Amino acid sequence: MIDVFKDPQRLESPIVAPTFREHLTRTYLYIAFFPQLIAGPIVKAQEFMPQIRTKLFSKIDWEFCFRNLVIGYFLKMVVADNLKEFTFWIEYPYFLSYKPLDLFFLLVGYSCQIFADFAGYSSIAIGLAGLFGYKLHINFNFPYAASSFKDFWKRWHISLSSFLMEYLYFPLGGSHKGRVRTYLNLFIVMALGGLWHGAAWSYLVWGFMHGIFLSTERFFFQTLRIDHGRYSSLAYSGFVFLVVTFAWLLFRLPFAHVLLYLQTMFSKTSLAFDSHLFLHILAYSSPILIYHVYGTWGKGRRSQVYWRKFEYGLFALLLFLIFFNSGTAGTFIYFQF
Repeated sequence: MIDVFKDPQRLESPIVAPTFREHLTRTYLYIAFFPQLIAGPIVKAQEFMPQIRTKLFSKIDWEFCFRNLVIGYFLKMVVADNLKEFTFWIEYPYFLSYKPLDLFFLLVGYSCQIFADFAGYSSIAIGLAGLFGYKLHINFNFPYAASSFKDFWKRWHISLSSFLMEYLYFPLGGSHKGRVRTYLNLFIVMALGGLWHGAAWSYLVWGFMHGIFLSTERFFFQTLRIDHGRYSSLAYSGFVFLVVTFAWLLFRLPFAHVLLYLQTMFSKTSLAFDSHLFLHILAYSSPILIYHVYGTWGKGRRSQVYWRKFEYGLFALLLFLIFFNSGTAGTFIYFQF
């Protein structure tokens, strides 16, 4: 934004307050700032307002914007839009004709799709905001690498998690009013977080499900002080991913169909599966695993020369795939919430 106010620098002064007109203009800009308007990251006024000032091209972090835009478009257009061509079969009555392993692969594919779709949107929003000279907070921090359910909610949709923590959990008393009250607060917050996505039983059950695991985890790891070593910690991370993945089914189907899906999945013991379906889901889900490994293992190595050269090639590959291997265009999943 350039020269919106007669004297933008005056707005940064701690002594002279903005006029009513200036304050109204700033408020309208905050409300209408389009990159994060529909699906986040959720931006607080106190984080956005101080950034309203004259913008210069020389101050734009072009590499930061490029990284976020390329990763965002890759996650959405290559991963999510290709996976949706297969996860469509999760819908009723199509899943009734699939074998148990196929249903499991479809569920893992949908878990990767919903992450790629939403994290892709957030990354694009952050990149676009950066081009306008605004810095939005990171919204996803490699959540499928979480070591616990608590850690997952520190990594997944961070702006919503922070919002629920600040405006629900803490006002309810947080963890300062006894163990029972702490567990109750977790249930309430997660249930309301579920209903925030929609007024349906499936969302409420999804919230309660996360509340149960958060409370149980807190009981074992903090109250009983049970420590898990390196290998058991890795196994627990896998367990967290599986629980989160199965819980996403409540986002896709009505509650009655979720029960039928699980019944179809666990009522048979066949190990047969559709190799064509498996290979396609593996091909488009594997970038999510690589993305988490890249983001976790590559942290702190970007200053190294060989790592920079590797990244140049990697982003060139991502751009190539965006142009030549994108799936059919589809709306973002979180637009429905």
